[in-house]
Amino acid sequence: MDATFKALADPTRRALLDRLLEKQGQTLTELVDGLGMRRQSVAKHLAVLETAGLISCQRHGREKLHYLNPVPIAEISRRWLDRFSGHRATAILNLRDALQENENE
Repeated sequence: MDATFKALADPTRRALLDRLLEKQGQTLTELVDGLGMRRQSVAKHLAVLETAGLISCQRHGREKLHYLNPVPIAEISRRWLDRFSGHRATAILNLRDALQENENE
């Protein structure tokens, strides 16, 4: 899970995941387009994502197609986010909001 958190910590890698969420099976050329980065830089980010298991790749002739793998993110959600989304978290958020309202008055 550490590799997943490390991979998700970078905004460029999150942007790449967003792009793959919109359209699966993109090539490096497609993913580089519009990022304002060199191919080599994007390829390094993709390697980190692949190592973390967040993407999978498949060769199609000379091209390497990239696909989003949502399983590691679902595992994070189940392990960390779902545990904190219960009544305690809601109570804390309500308390925070009430305190902020009192500060603004």
